Amino acid sequence: MVKVLIVGCGDLGGAVANQLSNLGFDTVGVRRSISSIDGVTMIQADVTQPASLIDLKHIQPEILIYCVAANGQTDEQYKAHYVDGLRHVLAMQSENLKLKHVFFVSSTRVYGQQTDAVLDESTPAMPADFGGVRLLEAESMLNSLHCNSTILRLSGIYGAGRLRMINLAKFPENWPAQNSWTNRIHRDDAAAFMVFLVLQASADAAIQSCYIVTDSKPSSQFEVLSWIANQMQIKVEIKSPVLGGGKRLSNQTMLNTGFRLQYPDFKAGYHALLTDISV
Repeated sequence: MVKVLIVGCGDLGGAVANQLSNLGFDTVGVRRSISSIDGVTMIQADVTQPASLIDLKHIQPEILIYCVAANGQTDEQYKAHYVDGLRHVLAMQSENLKLKHVFFVSSTRVYGQQTDAVLDESTPAMPADFGGVRLLEAESMLNSLHCNSTILRLSGIYGAGRLRMINLAKFPENWPAQNSWTNRIHRDDAAAFMVFLVLQASADAAIQSCYIVTDSKPSSQFEVLSWIANQMQIKVEIKSPVLGGGKRLSNQTMLNTGFRLQYPDFKAGYHALLTDISV
């Protein structure tokens, strides 16, 4: 039985852990709070506190998924959770000869450039803020591993409990004045793709070193908000601002794996969310 260690069993990591357990993987999850996931061995630890991670030395997983979230939007928190935290966890696996693949959940925040060009994995990452810089710093640590590794650059995650755009759509007078390009991925699709790759890794199939994980339709912020407002029968009287800024991302490398999105665009994803909310 293949053992998978998931460091960061929050909303996304927990969904991955649940699916892997159901598929028969020996799944171990790590998170700061005391919690349980059916079929998953849980360890309470904090990646920013190396002493709390000692038990990870004895786990000996074949596959490691690092899927943490920073406590706040500061450089200090990003360094502590993504850079130092990853370093602490990898140190606990330095003598694990069974480890054959590490997945690091990063963000498309590493692409700080604003352009009309469509960006993909071959586009150089050019961070524009501390978050992108720290994530890129953490990504570079994978180069020194003795096993295979894959960076997963996720765009904006939405889904159950992540209703920022729906809540914003209710009040058109508060919409941003700038209409920029946006990219997103439904939580369920992000989790499903991660599980898909774990299955590939456990079968020793070829896996790319980096994937942009996003849906198939980059969209302007105003387009998304207007569509959601229309679905909720909210009248929008403001005109669309001039489109400018942001970036468009390609998910072709992800789709080339054979993976198929449940929610290929924002309309499919938000329609499901709005339906759930109204039930």
